[in-house]
Amino acid sequence: MACYRQAFFNIPDSPLIATVRAGNVIGGGDWSDARLIPDMVRAIHSKQTLEIRSPNATRPWQHVLESLSGYLALGQKMLEGKRGFAEAWNFGPNQNDNRPVNDILSYMKNEWPVLDWEITQSPQPHEANLLYLDSSKAHQHLEWKPVWSIDESIKETAVWYRALLEKGEVVSATQLEHYIKKAKVAGLKWSIS
Repeated sequence: MACYRQAFFNIPDSPLIATVRAGNVIGGGDWSDARLIPDMVRAIHSKQTLEIRSPNATRPWQHVLESLSGYLALGQKMLEGKRGFAEAWNFGPNQNDNRPVNDILSYMKNEWPVLDWEITQSPQPHEANLLYLDSSKAHQHLEWKPVWSIDESIKETAVWYRALLEKGEVVSATQLEHYIKKAKVAGLKWSIS
């Protein structure tokens, strides 16, 4: 994308284009196939045991509101016409919130005790054992940082799916309010203005 930006959008009045990447996003409303949390929710709903292929794979897990807050902070800079922000950006969790799949499952089981899983014995395609996302650029130049820890992110994710499956309620607005309040306490610039 950097080459594309340089080739086609490197003149003074051209549109500003940035690329963004987020960590492994979790949170309510995700029903995609072959993703840990949606697969877990489907297994719970159908009273089946979840099959896990890579229990020790470590990923940069983060709540969807984290990546969205980063995207919006970057978008604001671009709306202000700040060309220096038309670059590539990473929005990921704090380094200590990179966790293996096994940890995520254990945390989810604390929030949703009916969860049950087993490690599949069938051959699986190769995948990286460790993924990490360096978000230091966003921390320094956008004054962006994650608001919720991995524990809070998992809890809010479980709360969302349980509310939907057990009560038929969608609690997205309540979670967004909770997130914004915590962002204000943390002093994130976007939450104060």
